[in-house]
Amino acid sequence: MTRRGFLATSATMLGLGGTAAAESFEISRSKAEWQAMLSDLEYKVMREEATERAYSSPLNDEKRAGTFLCKGCDLPLYASETKYDSGTGWPSFYEALPNAIGTKADRSLFMTRTECHCRRCGSHLGHIFDDGPQPTGKRHCINGVSLSFRPA
Repeated sequence: MTRRGFLATSATMLGLGGTAAAESFEISRSKAEWQAMLSDLEYKVMREEATERAYSSPLNDEKRAGTFLCKGCDLPLYASETKYDSGTGWPSFYEALPNAIGTKADRSLFMTRTECHCRRCGSHLGHIFDDGPQPTGKRHCINGVSLSFRPA
């Protein structure tokens, strides 16, 4: 077992995080299937809950009208009308589309945050914070590598 594997297993057993793989989702794939369809970075972010480097996603600068989809299953997640520049370096939205995402407590990094994932395939998207704009006051801080964009 690798150090990372040991730490991930220990954290999961202690309720300190974990992967979406522990839950059951409408769309499920084996580890090998996910690895075959995703790049290494996409796999690390979407299946192992890693975070892409800030300002690395071209979707951070996407300004066209359209819909942001889950890269794992093409479920529409966010409307472009809810996207805003949070200055954080990740695509940010103040609201997800209805019935698009799931959430859970993320107790990694010695704090509790709200993790969000695709409700259909469980792919990790990012985290939700309470420092966003109105009308919701929320900031969905999303890894661009977890998304694809479909112009209107």
